[in-house]
Amino acid sequence: MDIKDILRKAIQEVLQNICTKGILNLPEGAQLPEVQLEVPPRKELGDFSTNIAMQASRVLRCNPRIIAQALVDNLKCEQVQRLEIAGAGFINLYLVNDWPYQMLASVLDKGADYGNLPKMTSPRIQLEFVSANPTGKLHVGHGRGAAFGSALANLMLAAGYNVQKEFYINDAGTQIENLAKSVNARYLELLGEACEFPENGYHGEDIISTAKNIIDQDGSKYLNVSEEERLIIFKEIALVEKLNGLKQDLAEFGVTFDNWFSERSLYREDKINKACTVLTEKGYLYEQDGAKWLRSTDFGDDKDRVVIRDNGIPTYLAADIAYHQNKLERGFDTLINIWGADHHGYIARVKAAIAALGYKAEALEVLILQMVSLYRDGQMVKMSKRTGQSITLSELIEEVGKDAARYFFVMRSIDSQLDFDLNLAIEKSSDNPVYYVQYAHARICSIFKQLQDLGINCSITKEIDKLQLLTHESELNIIKKIGSYEEEIAYAAKERMPHKIAHYVYELASLFHTFYNQCRIVGVESDLQQARISLISATKVTLIHALGILGVTAPERM
Repeated sequence: MDIKDILRKAIQEVLQNICTKGILNLPEGAQLPEVQLEVPPRKELGDFSTNIAMQASRVLRCNPRIIAQALVDNLKCEQVQRLEIAGAGFINLYLVNDWPYQMLASVLDKGADYGNLPKMTSPRIQLEFVSANPTGKLHVGHGRGAAFGSALANLMLAAGYNVQKEFYINDAGTQIENLAKSVNARYLELLGEACEFPENGYHGEDIISTAKNIIDQDGSKYLNVSEEERLIIFKEIALVEKLNGLKQDLAEFGVTFDNWFSERSLYREDKINKACTVLTEKGYLYEQDGAKWLRSTDFGDDKDRVVIRDNGIPTYLAADIAYHQNKLERGFDTLINIWGADHHGYIARVKAAIAALGYKAEALEVLILQMVSLYRDGQMVKMSKRTGQSITLSELIEEVGKDAARYFFVMRSIDSQLDFDLNLAIEKSSDNPVYYVQYAHARICSIFKQLQDLGINCSITKEIDKLQLLTHESELNIIKKIGSYEEEIAYAAKERMPHKIAHYVYELASLFHTFYNQCRIVGVESDLQQARISLISATKVTLIHALGILGVTAPERM
């Protein structure tokens, strides 16, 4: 538990006790607000301040300064040296002088486990992301979703959440039929046979590659079967190849999944009809003009939606209804889906379907991912120089590297469009944020190597009297920043904001670089040297943990 958690808990308990004792009157059924702590803008205003007295005044129907005075009179916390009331009811907290060193000792004690919060068994959370059609290569938009989803999963696991990552394989429907037709057309072309390329076919070089692989393996033997049979064969071959390629690209990007769920299984196991039966029994599915409609307007959607077309073929929504029912039947309490911006209008109908099935619509959280634009030399880049088509994720990784791609994809909130500067991503300077952060770790490794080469003992100390030698402003700033890391983890996970960790690790790296330029380690008094070794050890552990959440490596040399 970090210092802010300790203070929050102490204040919350005192406030509750004051009400229980009748010093302040809490109306029956009313709840006290949560304690919020802020770092004051000036040091003379204390180490932390809280506006809980003003927040609680609305519930307690009492002057904030009276509430503040009651808290000051009753709060007993060994980390707090004194309390002062300011303004309309702010409480400024001045902590004991050794609190930063107690916190640093605690971090050193946890070691590599620092940043991992206690595990929770519930709620069970399923995180679904990427879920690209297995019809071709992943593009940079998929890359942002993959980096964000992977980082969010790492973040939530670090925060103690029970999370499972899932990829929904869209291996049924029109797009897969078009994949088979496209491969068939290229196959016939390569063998000199006349054919017409399908109107909605896929034109990528990878389709030609698939057709060539079929010819290399089996020659022209598929010319001797009917087109219907050939399409069935080519569909299976292409699906396996494209899905394996997709998995390989994701693995090279450091993205893995706990489960790969096939859309086909919904049809094979009759899940769609079963879901429709439930909706019919509950009165939320009706027939009109030969089609079956979901009464989604009963749950806030702007119009009812077709689930089964008049020709008996299920819509995409039908499969999604069955899929989300399956997720909930597997025992997940919260479903987090990461969708592209073009799916924003789809949220209401899926939530409506979940509610119609008898579950809480709030079980579904949808995070919308905005677009990515690539820039080189100040100009937007749309096409690959090599293929003349959209730039793929694998090409991006080849150009800028996995670490830069992942960091750049995650360093901005997904609510905003991302302008990805390809020049900056490969620049070896402090202007490149991922290089700047990784260089901080490499510098620490270099310091330890220098110490070892000089025969200096690199053991850390957790003794408060030695750690108290860290009095330079740059040292105290690092200690306080490291001490706030677990709170940052908890907040970022709760709000689904892995970009907060990208910002955090950049700020920590900046504080370390300042320390490095202002404070020596080699050549100072031995106790101070050992204290500074302990400080950079804690910094190193925190940098590694934060970069690990982002899926970025911590190199020992740059």
